[in-house]
Amino acid sequence: MKPPHEVFLEYLRRKGLNMTPQRAVIVETFLATEGHFSCDELSARVRRADPAIGQATVYRTLKLLVDSGLASHLAAGDGPVLYEHSYGHEHHDHLVCLDCGAKVEIVDPVIETRQEHLAAEHGFVLTRHSMILYGLCPRCGGKTGGRS
Repeated sequence: MKPPHEVFLEYLRRKGLNMTPQRAVIVETFLATEGHFSCDELSARVRRADPAIGQATVYRTLKLLVDSGLASHLAAGDGPVLYEHSYGHEHHDHLVCLDCGAKVEIVDPVIETRQEHLAAEHGFVLTRHSMILYGLCPRCGGKTGGRS
């Protein structure tokens, strides 16, 4: 497996784009940030490394990271879009609590296989996918049935 930096550089070359110093800082910061995080959170980290890099530049670079396959995004309810590493990480889906926003990563080979079969049944070749299940976590009432 290629290093993530190399994957990103190859993607940029294919698109006729350059690795700017700003992109390099953003990519380094992204790769050093684990878990789920918003563009605002990543921007704050990037500004600690280089205060001259604006949020719009971070957002555009996050889009490139998603398009290159290094990142994926999660639109978790009413909150901000969250980003996470995807390259070299085991694919997973998410449970999201509608009250507190808690996120649980779930890995289920049966679900993964079924999704691939469904795509094939409809003539699709999966290149990526995301499944988000919304509900209430145990702390917010999920164990007692909560809302319907």
